[in-house]
Amino acid sequence: MSPGDSGQSQISLRYAAALLDLAEEGKILDAVEGDLHNIKAMIASCDDLSRLLRSPVLSRENQGKALAAVLDKAKISDLTKRFVAVVAGNHRLFALPAIIDAFFALLTEKRGEMNAEVTSAKALSSAQITSLGAALKKAVGQNVSVNQTVDKSIIGGLIIRVGSRMLDSSLQTKLQNLQLAMKGIG
Repeated sequence: MSPGDSGQSQISLRYAAALLDLAEEGKILDAVEGDLHNIKAMIASCDDLSRLLRSPVLSRENQGKALAAVLDKAKISDLTKRFVAVVAGNHRLFALPAIIDAFFALLTEKRGEMNAEVTSAKALSSAQITSLGAALKKAVGQNVSVNQTVDKSIIGGLIIRVGSRMLDSSLQTKLQNLQLAMKGIG
């Protein structure tokens, strides 16, 4: 990790901790968690939104206005919208994905859960996430918070990371393994 990464992670952690405190104080922790899951999914699925967050060309005001319009359409709660506006006003939108990840990590720790990063080729339904969470809880022996990422390049299957353990059942990896095995035969 470079010193710049460390600085960004500290900034992300401070913002995430502040949002967690505000959400607890307002007794809307679950709503804010849902909002952040939605925002993370929107960023992952929309290249234009991702570019908006990183754009050095747009002014803070324009970035803030554009993001506010997106959040209004997505029916994001008032606290989360105000928080994102503060992040935009402080010219830290580039760190929003890291702030969201830090928020989830703090929330997971607060709840005494483990964090599971799940990557799939398409978005999982809430029933699938619940079922996966229950299976992971049974496997690791404690509650598991599932954070989903969509990566179409894995073609199918899942990549699951819980702590230091990883299970890769993606079709992409299986095809790569088959290709290596075929090269070994020839």
